[in-house]
This record gives sequence, structure tokens and C-alpha cells, in this order.
Amino acid sequence: MAAARDTQTKLGRTLISRQSILIVDFGSQYTQLIARRVRELRVYCEIVSFSQAVEKLREMQPAGIILSGGPDSVCREQSPRVAPEVFAQGIPVLGICYGLQLIAHSLGGAVVPGNQREFGRAILEVEEEGELFAGLPRTFRVWMSHGDRVESLPAGFRALAQSGKILAAAGNEECRIWGLQFHPEVVHTQHGTAILENFLTRICACRGDWTMAAFIDSAVDRIRRKIGPGAAICGLSGGVDSTVAACLVHKAIGDRLNCIFVDNGLLRKNEYASVLSSFRDHLHLKVAGVPAAERFLSRLEGIEEPEQKRKIIGEEFIRIFEEEARKFGDAKFLVQGTLYPDVIESTSVLGPSAVIKSHHNVGGLPLEMELALVEPLRELFKDEVRKVGEELGMDPRFVHRQPFPGPGLAVRIIGPVTAERLALLRDADAVVQEEVEKEGLGRVVWQAFAVLLPVRSVGVMGDDRTYENVAALRVVTSQDGMTADWARLPHELLERISSRIVNEIRGINRVVYDITSKPPGTIEWE
Repeated sequence: MAAARDTQTKLGRTLISRQSILIVDFGSQYTQLIARRVRELRVYCEIVSFSQAVEKLREMQPAGIILSGGPDSVCREQSPRVAPEVFAQGIPVLGICYGLQLIAHSLGGAVVPGNQREFGRAILEVEEEGELFAGLPRTFRVWMSHGDRVESLPAGFRALAQSGKILAAAGNEECRIWGLQFHPEVVHTQHGTAILENFLTRICACRGDWTMAAFIDSAVDRIRRKIGPGAAICGLSGGVDSTVAACLVHKAIGDRLNCIFVDNGLLRKNEYASVLSSFRDHLHLKVAGVPAAERFLSRLEGIEEPEQKRKIIGEEFIRIFEEEARKFGDAKFLVQGTLYPDVIESTSVLGPSAVIKSHHNVGGLPLEMELALVEPLRELFKDEVRKVGEELGMDPRFVHRQPFPGPGLAVRIIGPVTAERLALLRDADAVVQEEVEKEGLGRVVWQAFAVLLPVRSVGVMGDDRTYENVAALRVVTSQDGMTADWARLPHELLERISSRIVNEIRGINRVVYDITSKPPGTIEWE
């Protein structure tokens, strides 16, 4: 039924209390970083589009609100705004950059285009300590990124800090509203975490007690109430996300969880047999293996467009899960390892903004589904999921596995997916995994893999001319997958990987290294 398609499941709503922070997003490149900093201070938070702020505010009843920065100008008539209700609840508000300008503009102050823009490092001079700057030096370095400036403050607001002649911080303690022109969430701002901590603890009275142990207790209770006396199935991918989700649900309902591991023909070399064995022997889960390679490859035949690939794979997974669920009779729920980055990239957080890509378990889901979704990790970042796995006592081999996309190697083959090209990529990827592990970098890098390009190049091998495929090597470092940087691998390691791929895999005669960060690129090529 269509209602089951609603990925905005209420699972997780009991986390929301007066101990939570609502982050209103206006399109800042740093919005996710604000959320990271708040959670690092052990306070739960959620990000919501400015267009949904009032609705979310009523539902969530947070302890505080943070207004993010953004690329727009409040001087422009059609710029993003929030309803006056956001400022009228008596809930503490902290505006950052665009957020400060929006506060000033909305409450009767004046914002004008700046004669002198500020981008990068600046020196902050605190004029009034108050609650926000309590315990901090009077002068320190901050990170600015703005063109407009606040020319005059609304009634009742006082300037708290300056950067040269530019207002850098202001507040109205009676109305419980503050604003910063700089970005406290970035590492370039000295004492930025302390400023956020002052807002969370001194102003919002958050206890800072959101831990993974507390999350597990709450999640287990929610899962039991949602599933009730019935059963659920879990689609395992072999990655950390679905594995942690399965262990969490198993803790809640025991053997009423039936796991399914589908061989979609898009897995890594020897992945199906080894992972299936590990699920049963080490995690003691009830797992049924479903061989379905021909089924997936048949549906992917001739498909080149990546979004279409993801949607086909997502739909086929669901249909298999539905078929398997009928074997268990009372299984009405589908457990998925959906994470917050999946949701952010697959849905339009900013209202009119672009979707980056459809993850097979979010934007790739079919509109009509027989199973209701259970997504216990939906509000977590990857590193938080690993902490949940550690707290559950899971084998470190599962907890610290590198992320692997749900659509598998299909999104690492640029262009049509065929059995022949899959075989080439599997062998190349196996070389990458072996060499990175031998170098001791398996838990240092975020992801390391090969991509098969739709390009052939001329080579010379054994005095003969070759005209074969090009493989790209992608290795990145990251904390949570929201941003990433290309790994500066030792040249000797790159040389070994390239040499082995070209010499051992007939059909690839050139290896290139991707040195693109995220942003502007994504980690996966598709």
C-alpha cells in the first residue's frame, strides 16, 4: 500500500524532546557541519528546510533553534524566510551568518549590501561577554563568509562583538535571540565549539546526555512498539549500515527478524558466500540467501543513466523482499539501514534545491510497497552508526567495513552494466582492497575502490598494441561521508595497484587516480 512508502516514518520521534535542537537550513555549505558539532556535544539535533520550519517546530518542540547560513541575500525580495512564529515562541534562537541577517531583517533592523565583503579569517573583538561568550577570550580568530552586513539592530538587541567596523555578534537576552556573523562550526574559528556549547548548555539548558547507549535503549523500545507481536525482514547488503540495523532490530524482537541477503550480481569478488557465512556464524542472525544475479542484470540491460540504474535496483530489491516476506506470513515490516546522509542526498532538504542522487533505499524506492519501513538509523551519521555497532558488541570486522553502495558495482561501471564488465571491475576492485589492506590503510581511508570507465585507450604490452579499458582508482578520507578528500596515498602503493591491475587483468591497460574532493564531486562516480 502507498502509505508504506512514507519514508518520513514516525520511528524516531520519541527521541524528540525539549532536549533537542532544530537546525533550519537556508542552503549553507556548512549546515551539516553545524549538526556534527551539536551532536559531538552530545545533544540530538535535526536539520529541516526553512520552508518546513514552522511545521517541524510545532512537532518537535525543541530546546533551541539554530538558523544556518546561506548563499542568498535578505535584501532580495524572494530570498528564503521563516514565519514570525519561529521568533515568538520564547525558544532560544541562534542565527549564523545569513541567520543573523535574517533575524535583523525580520525583527525591524536593517541589512545592507556590504561595501567590503569578508571571506576567510578575521579577528573578533568581544564587547559584551554575556551567556554566549562566557569564559572566552576578548579577542580571537573567526571565519567569515558574507557580503551583506547588519547596519542597524532591531529594538532590544545589543552588539556583542565586532570584526573591525562590521557587527560580528548581537543578542537580545530578554527575547532569547542571538546572532553571529561568523561561522562557529568550522575549525578555522577559534573557540567555535565553546560558543556552540554555551548556546546549548547555558542558554538552551541541554543536558548533553545523547549517547549511543541512550540511543540504543530508545531505538529498541521504539522498534518493539512499532513492530508489535509481528515479524520483520531485513535486507542485508553486507555493509555496516544494514548490519547494525539488523542487530539493533534483532535485539528488539529476536528471532522474529528474518534477514535476507540478495546476490544481485553486483557484489564484490567472493562477497556473497563469505558475507553470508559471517552473518550466520558470527552475528547469529537468521539469514536466507537469495541468488538473483540474472534477474538484476536482465533489468539493467542497456541502461546507462545512473539515476535509472539506482531506481531499477531499488525496485527489484523491494520486489524480492516482498516475495520473501510472503514465506514468513506475518512479516509486515522491512528493516533498512538508511542513514541521514542517504536522506539528505536523496531528498530535497532545501525545498527547491536539487537532489544529488537517489540512494536505492530512499529515492530509489517504488511508490507502491506491501511492507512498512523500519529505519532505526535514519537520523544518524556513519560514524555514529559505527559507535552503535561497537556499543552492541559487534565484531569489529563488521563495524569498520568500508561503505559499499546498495546498488553495488552497477554505479561503479560508467555506462551499461554487463557480466563481462562486472568481471573486469570485480578483479580490479579485489586488487585495490588487497593492496590497501596490506599497506595498513583499511581503517585509515574512508573508501577505496575502482571504477570502470566507458573509455578505451591505446597501450603497448609485450611489443603489441592494445586497445583496452581504463580503470579509475578512487580513495578518499572522511569522517561521516558528508564531505571527503582524496587520499594522499604513497606513490609506491599507487604504483603497485596500477601494475597489478594492468598485468593481472586482461582487458584493462590504464589506471588513473581521481583527485577530486567532495564537494564538488561525490564519493561514488554515479
